Amino acid sequence: MNIEKKRENEKEMLRTMITVYCRGVHKTKGQLCPECKELLEYALFRTEKCPFMATKTFCSACKVHCYTKEKQEKIKAVMKYAGPRMIFSHPLQAVKHMWVTIKGKIK
Repeated sequence: MNIEKKRENEKEMLRTMITVYCRGVHKTKGQLCPECKELLEYALFRTEKCPFMATKTFCSACKVHCYTKEKQEKIKAVMKYAGPRMIFSHPLQAVKHMWVTIKGKIK
């Protein structure tokens, strides 16, 4: 897969997961709350600058964690909440994410 396409897919996954989290936990509708908007901007910036994009699956599987501890904890909470719920709201993205995660662990 082309690196830029992979990068865009990861950004789309981040947008979706943070949106699901914000809607469910912070009860927002249509827009992200300021905290989630800040987290999304941070995550998108880190994804854009990632030097390991060609070889990694997802950030959670990366050997180098470029997020600050605070942001790392926030994104973990987002993924823990949004991951299981995405199967209902975004089934294709959820299955694709699970497949890539499992494939990365098999290697």
